[in-house]
Amino acid sequence: MERLIILDFGSQYTQLIARRIRELHVFCEIHPFTHAPNLVLTDDIRGIILSGSPCSVREEGAPNPDLGHVLGRVPVLGVCYGAQLLAQQGGGEVLPATIREYGRARLAALDDASPLMHGLHTGSQVWMSHGDTIQTLSAGYAVIASTPEVAVAAFQVEGQETYGIQFHPEVTHSTEGKRLLQNFVVDICRCEQSWTPDHFVDSAVLALQHTIGPTDQVILGLSGGVDSSVAALLLHRAIGPRLHGIFVDNGLLRQDEFATVLKAYEGLGLNVTGVNAAPEFYAALAGLSDPEAKRKAIGRTFIEVFDREAQKVTGAAWLAQGTIYPDVIESVSVKGPAVTIKSHHNVGGLPEKMHLKVVEPLRMLFKDEVREVGAALGLPGEILNRHPFPGPGLGIRILGDITPEKVDLLQRADGVFINLLKEHGLYSQVWQAGAMLLPVQSVGVMGDERTYERVVALRAVTSIDGMTADWAHLPYEFLAEVSNKIINQVRGINRVVYDISSKPPATIEWE
Repeated sequence: MERLIILDFGSQYTQLIARRIRELHVFCEIHPFTHAPNLVLTDDIRGIILSGSPCSVREEGAPNPDLGHVLGRVPVLGVCYGAQLLAQQGGGEVLPATIREYGRARLAALDDASPLMHGLHTGSQVWMSHGDTIQTLSAGYAVIASTPEVAVAAFQVEGQETYGIQFHPEVTHSTEGKRLLQNFVVDICRCEQSWTPDHFVDSAVLALQHTIGPTDQVILGLSGGVDSSVAALLLHRAIGPRLHGIFVDNGLLRQDEFATVLKAYEGLGLNVTGVNAAPEFYAALAGLSDPEAKRKAIGRTFIEVFDREAQKVTGAAWLAQGTIYPDVIESVSVKGPAVTIKSHHNVGGLPEKMHLKVVEPLRMLFKDEVREVGAALGLPGEILNRHPFPGPGLGIRILGDITPEKVDLLQRADGVFINLLKEHGLYSQVWQAGAMLLPVQSVGVMGDERTYERVVALRAVTSIDGMTADWAHLPYEFLAEVSNKIINQVRGINRVVYDISSKPPATIEWE
């Protein structure tokens, strides 16, 4: 399978470069720049991209891997820091910019004869983000684009398919950035654009069948979310009933979610065991108010319940997990291994405790790609398009201690909110939505009686990947209807508020 390699120098945009390339149906991988000296140019590697970086090439100790064994052998594109590194290693001079170059700029001149610049236009907007600039290039380096402030906005090494650009084509602010990346990926690297969801399914199934022994049994913890569900369908296609799904009801799921999701799994022909363990989780959470203490109690109890159920599977050799690519990147980032494993993707401690080998069929996919693969596998829309839901569930949407009564209150209020979003056609316009039960009570008036009941906060955000998020501007009339229905239908709640905080500075969840 053809692929591109991105060497990561720590840029905040590195994952975005990968996503843009994959949108062109070309597979690519992100590797820390420290892997450069050991990079073996196999026939399937069609090109290399050098990312940006928060560092300066002039700093002592800045990333400076030797690229001599790849330059001239495969196409290379340096982006921002990557371009400055290529220029400096080639004998050019990189100096602090007279004016720090951040934000929008316009291409004042470009060489349309260059394969990289083909089809771009003078005046095209690009996005700059650097404090240094390439002052001079050595002989054999040709300028192929400039802006009014940046003489060397892009260059090409003569006699090589090596290029450098001092702007970011992967961000939407660079209006013709996608065309530039397509020029590099398709025309220069000569990629066939064959990496599609169907192609991934076929290759993943073959790989799973090759990896997992002919009689091995595989255990997978299901959550009702997209990642674990798509992983289950891939494994089911590869090994059939030898996949044993375990879906644990921790008592902190949304209203009717356990029964609804279990029915959907059965309709897909999956071999799934549903476990009602709510009393165990409530007992473990009794008296706990600290968010981290609640998370640990939920995680610990899940491991106990899951391990107990898994012991019932004879011949289990593998533990499957719904790990996706952002988690893999974090674990091998340029800053070193991640300190924690995200609990909503993996359950830390299970592989060691159960002495099983781990299989992660989605570990090379981004979230949007997981949904595309799920659609190709026929995953029902109610799961495929489901909003992200935190691993600890309503346990971190009830601020303070957890009781079955509070869970019931929040499930019913949240159910009203989510169902009305769907009825009004707003659910698909929102990245994530839910209700939070606050640890306060307020005075209200219902009929001729005064009430002293609980407060619910509604949260709805729009986002692309959850890293940043804006509060959703839901219609006032809709919010009024939600508030009215919650207060009228959920006895014990007499006030509804709407959270209008964005991320950052706030987070999506309250705990």
